[in-house]
Amino acid sequence: MAKKVTGFVKLQIPAGRANPAPPVGTALGPQGINIMAFVKEFNARTQGQDTILPVEVTIFSDKSFTFITKTPPAAVLLKNEAGVEKGSGTPNKQKVGSVTKAQIRKIAEIKLPDLNCDTIESAEAMVAGAARSMGIEVKG
Repeated sequence: MAKKVTGFVKLQIPAGRANPAPPVGTALGPQGINIMAFVKEFNARTQGQDTILPVEVTIFSDKSFTFITKTPPAAVLLKNEAGVEKGSGTPNKQKVGSVTKAQIRKIAEIKLPDLNCDTIESAEAMVAGAARSMGIEVKG
């Protein structure tokens, strides 16, 4: 018989550097799972990566858990490609950087498994939209 799911938590944690302090401890503590077990398993699974990773934790009735790591957020990948610290506060007026179509395609290929689209072209359009909303120009 399958275990009963009692909780579902979404977090964004730096890869390989999770610790029991907030936000991990405050999100998982009330669920009653072993926070250190999660931290050790997450860090072991994401060792060697250097980005922020979204993670979806499923908590079961016997206080066991499973988690799935997703691809890094498009905003993080775009900031790395454009070489900027952060996006623009007024993206329609002030541009903070630029990326090429090839860089957009590279990010779209990374993000495709987690996006709600079927083709690489539609994934490129989604990533380009994220870039525009951050004040990053997309150049041909």
